[in-house]
Amino acid sequence: MDFEEIKSSIIKYQEDGRKLFTTSSFQTHSIVLLHLLSRIDKSIPVYCLNTGFLFPETIEYKDQLADAFGITIKDIKPDVPKSIQKDAEGKLLFASDPDRCCYYNKVQPMDKLLSDYDIWINGIRRDQNANRAKMRVEEPSKMNTVRFHPMLEWTNKMIFDYIKEHDLPRHPLDAVGYSSIGCEPCTRKPSLEMMEREARWYGMNKTECGLHTELVSK
Repeated sequence: MDFEEIKSSIIKYQEDGRKLFTTSSFQTHSIVLLHLLSRIDKSIPVYCLNTGFLFPETIEYKDQLADAFGITIKDIKPDVPKSIQKDAEGKLLFASDPDRCCYYNKVQPMDKLLSDYDIWINGIRRDQNANRAKMRVEEPSKMNTVRFHPMLEWTNKMIFDYIKEHDLPRHPLDAVGYSSIGCEPCTRKPSLEMMEREARWYGMNKTECGLHTELVSK
């Protein structure tokens, strides 16, 4: 979808009385959607799933984008205290059970948010991994919401061409070799042959946090 198509879809949702919001991981490739939405309607709520494990650079970048785009970003935080996010042996869940860690810190907070809205504007792309390649522009989600994926057909090249065209700021960790940036304990620098998200949860047979797949039973 190009800008005008995205704009038309957003306006149609709003004319139909649908409540919209978006979330962002606040990586370099995430900012195109935020910039597009800021050109359409700066009042669309933007949320950050602040797990408590984000890089300090990500928090700084988030604040920079809020100022640059004139948008308001709200943090969502988990209800489960970090002090009890441990396994039976006392290990923190990000090391022993990353699916459960993501469930407590991302999926549970998101489920609460979904109950307040009709449309979740989401920036996933088909070229990011095999799971996302199967998704459609509109997908039913939990809590009777609909996921809207306006960036689905965009490629990595299109993302960075847009960033260059609009002179958008990049995440500071890009400069030291990171590509897909999530929580600090579960993010590493990728090797040249890796796909965009393969350096996340490296060695754990995991490439998704659970927001886009069902990873654990409640």
